[in-house]
Amino acid sequence: MLDIREISTIADYFIICTGNNPRQINAVGDAMDEVLGKDGLHLLHREGNPDSGWVLLDFGDIICHIFGPMERDYYQLERLWAAAPRLLYVE
Repeated sequence: MLDIREISTIADYFIICTGNNPRQINAVGDAMDEVLGKDGLHLLHREGNPDSGWVLLDFGDIICHIFGPMERDYYQLERLWAAAPRLLYVE
């Protein structure tokens, strides 16, 4: 989870994670929608699909990127947003 408040106006936080296959990518997206919804954040927009290896969930202040392993390695968002403080890292 990256804090992008000081370097971007598009959102406050990025959550970047990996699902090992399309089913897991979909399950992670559904779980994020459910958990954040309970906290009062509602899904505004969804991009991509699990079969493409990338799903983006836009909750306004929080944007979640869910990648397949190859797609995450290819796009390297943590490197692109290296100036953003890392708030949480779980391996």
